[in-house]
Amino acid sequence: MNKINKYSVIGVMSGTSIDGLDIVKCDFIKNDKWKYTIEKGITIKYSKKWKETLNNIHQKPLKEIHEISIEYGKLIGQEINKFIKKNKFNIDLISSHGHTVFHQPEKKITLQIGDGQTISNTTNKLTISNFRKLDVKLNGQGAPLVPVGDFHLFSKYKYCLNLGGFANISIKNKSNITAFDICPVNIILNHLSNQLNMEFDRNGDLGREGTCNINLLHKLNKLSYYNLKGPKSLAREWLEKNILGIKEIKEIKTKDLLATFYEHIGFQIGKLLEDRNTLVSGGGAYNKYLCSKIRENSKSKIIIAEDKIINFKEALIFGFLGVLRIRNEINCLKDVTGALRDNCGGEINQPYLTK
Repeated sequence: MNKINKYSVIGVMSGTSIDGLDIVKCDFIKNDKWKYTIEKGITIKYSKKWKETLNNIHQKPLKEIHEISIEYGKLIGQEINKFIKKNKFNIDLISSHGHTVFHQPEKKITLQIGDGQTISNTTNKLTISNFRKLDVKLNGQGAPLVPVGDFHLFSKYKYCLNLGGFANISIKNKSNITAFDICPVNIILNHLSNQLNMEFDRNGDLGREGTCNINLLHKLNKLSYYNLKGPKSLAREWLEKNILGIKEIKEIKTKDLLATFYEHIGFQIGKLLEDRNTLVSGGGAYNKYLCSKIRENSKSKIIIAEDKIINFKEALIFGFLGVLRIRNEINCLKDVTGALRDNCGGEINQPYLTK
């Protein structure tokens, strides 16, 4: 019996920078290759309460985290219901990444909240969630997961660079792909901007006014993570342990810190982009100063993606990972994550029957 080769999917993503919940309606068709269309996407800005909750959740006891996960699943489900109803969408499934609370693969720990069963019950739709858990069980990093989508959906670019909370990259060489997290981006830029009562540094204007601190820049560029071979991944815990505790972070003016991090990020990313072309997506793609720093350090042609891809590429790809999961096809690559084998991650949640 032939597999179905067309799917209408809702993909959902919440990034480490806590700027909102991305929801996208996309379609996937497979002939010789996979093709996608993004029909519509929205970003739901978090309320003040949810921002505070997500910022502090890692400090809560596990029982409370579980309760918040269910509440967050209800929020996701309710927002999807509004999105579907408003646009009169018919969909086959929901595929949700959730919001990362813990990610310590070396301890076999990864947790993304936004309970999949709750989303499924709230929407009455089949829902795929919890994509990282299986790979971590298989000794993998559980990240990055986007490269499978880069390989199938964005094959014409050698490099796919995502500028989110952390920068991650997929590098294609013929039929092979390597990928890893590069360095912190919006998670630190937003953190510093908040100290100046700004939600984020629009176009890098705050950092542009500062002066790079050479001593701090050298310290940042010497962090041991940058010498590690992949597979490797970053998380909030790494930032807190390795960067926020640096003496100069507490002593240097905030605009100078921003200027220093722009130099650091531009250098760490740009040195990897050696030739051909690079597709840039994620919220950082809108930061003109950040992109100029990457260009300064790069030999590749930097292509800023169209708005739909900048805003919704990760949600799109998690939608695609959900499709691969229900087809029982590989959606996580051992060469990328370091797992014992390629695997097909994601928990399938069916809605409870209702009268």
